[in-house]
Amino acid sequence: MPTIIGHHNITKGAEHWLSSPKRKELFGALGITNIRTFVDPQNPKRVALMMDVPDMDKLSAMMQSKAAADAMAFDGVVPESLVILVESKG
Repeated sequence: MPTIIGHHNITKGAEHWLSSPKRKELFGALGITNIRTFVDPQNPKRVALMMDVPDMDKLSAMMQSKAAADAMAFDGVVPESLVILVESKG
């Protein structure tokens, strides 16, 4: 099960983003676990998630869905800033 990091910018503030139920709703339905949140202390509009993903294809498909777009809008995520990194075991 790969661990991934997703980082992006937000527009609604770190407290709003941190308290949002949306990531658990979306990612939990895919069996994603160990979700951890991070905020850049120098720029609180830059945030990240780290999580364990059992099926990257399902995650990729979900990220293209209207539900994901709606959740990102609710959370204030700037979609074009999203970068996903996959753990490398090299």
